[in-house]
Amino acid sequence: MRASGPFKYASMSRRAAVTGAALAAMAMLAACSGAQTGAPAEGDMALGAPEGAKVTVVEYASVTCSHCAAWQAQVYPEFKTRYVDTNQVRYVFREFPTAPESVAVAGFLIARCAGPDKYFPVIHEIMASQAEIFGGVPPRSVLLRIANGAGLSEEQFQACVTDADAIKAMDTRIKSALDAGVTGTPYFMVNGEHVADSSLAGLSEKIDAALAAS
Repeated sequence: MRASGPFKYASMSRRAAVTGAALAAMAMLAACSGAQTGAPAEGDMALGAPEGAKVTVVEYASVTCSHCAAWQAQVYPEFKTRYVDTNQVRYVFREFPTAPESVAVAGFLIARCAGPDKYFPVIHEIMASQAEIFGGVPPRSVLLRIANGAGLSEEQFQACVTDADAIKAMDTRIKSALDAGVTGTPYFMVNGEHVADSSLAGLSEKIDAALAAS
């Protein structure tokens, strides 16, 4: 799939069995010992301006997507300082697992179990740990370490990644994204309009125009 600006995106086929990926996460971890893309959606995690803000930026991303991790490291800090911390923009993060889907699903479940105040730090830490996850360190060890750092015990970690209701809710969110036409990550929307250029300049062009509009 072609790059979007300097940040390419990982693809996820519609044929991928979403529920199967969630179930794979349960099996992998429990077996170890020890709609409208711009509209508010149930389960949204957000920062910045409140719902109904003049400008809403939606990012679909995966904790196992290297391009998402690059965006978080290279663009997000200035984007957050300029638009989120000043409450000019409502930034919405939506989960869209990419390969290995089982690890991504588990990571998202852990972030939600950590609680709203720790959700984004956990997401960012998992992304920052991709070198370990893809470098031979057992994913469960990495995720458990991050979960422990967020205040979850190993027992809570196990319960979190095998929570059938939470997995079903995530399955619904993923299917909604697929139905809306999202096929890869990172995928950005500004007030419901897809923005292919995910650089700060590309996003700012759309955001600033929307802020300036009457």
